[in-house]
Amino acid sequence: MSNLYDGTENRKHGRTYKKETPDIFEAFIAFDGAVFAKEGRAIPLKYRELMALSVAFTTQCSFCVEGHTKDAKDAGATDAEIAEAAWVAAALRAGGAFTHGRMALQVSAALDHEH
Repeated sequence: MSNLYDGTENRKHGRTYKKETPDIFEAFIAFDGAVFAKEGRAIPLKYRELMALSVAFTTQCSFCVEGHTKDAKDAGATDAEIAEAAWVAAALRAGGAFTHGRMALQVSAALDHEH
């Protein structure tokens, strides 16, 4: 499975969605198109693309990183803005680890009280 993350090979299999679940595929394409519409949204496209990049960095989706970087640049994002989007993602990931650590400590304290 060395080519699992090969975008060219991987994208070929996207056709299966269209063939096997065309109604869901079309609904997803329409939804995605609405979310990333160039106009008619309250949040400008550049900011929505930067938000998408932060999420992609957090979920570590290489396909989303590639696509939304291109789309962010096309929407006018700078390298400085992309870098800050990465730092936003890093801060939230760190914050998540910090708060989940507190949860673990809460469980630990409860276990201490049981003994």
